[in-house]
Amino acid sequence: MADLTHLDDAGRARMVDVSGKADSVRTALAEGQVRMSLATLQAARAGTAKGEVTRIAEIAGIMGAKQTSALIPLCHPLAISSLTMEIAPDESLPGFIVRARAKITGPTGVEMEALTAVTVACLTLYDMLKALDKEMVIENIRLLQKTGGKSGDYVRAGS
Repeated sequence: MADLTHLDDAGRARMVDVSGKADSVRTALAEGQVRMSLATLQAARAGTAKGEVTRIAEIAGIMGAKQTSALIPLCHPLAISSLTMEIAPDESLPGFIVRARAKITGPTGVEMEALTAVTVACLTLYDMLKALDKEMVIENIRLLQKTGGKSGDYVRAGS
């Protein structure tokens, strides 16, 4: 099993030293779901008094990604080159599928930023729709793909 990079030999927390790593283009794609009643999904799609909930959640996701290093201990602050959000209704859940695609050129990966974007967008959808549905569930937040870096590319099976 690989060593945990955020712990030193004595088990103390540390920020990984990336100063010797070459810059490379790195991307990450993350996804999550907000499951809700079909009635709540239909109301969200029709628009509510709070406005276009998916557009607000997309902005929240982007803003959240920019705060990743302030939220996750030992995460490097990154100059994100690009971050796009996609929130799509899915009546088979029913609910929304939330995706974030992040990109940087740098010495470390951007997976945490993509995962944070998805998480914050899901939380925003929950917050905006909770008056309609207390039974909503945020689930399946996961990394689907990453490219670049020493560890190479990764694609989750089935994605």
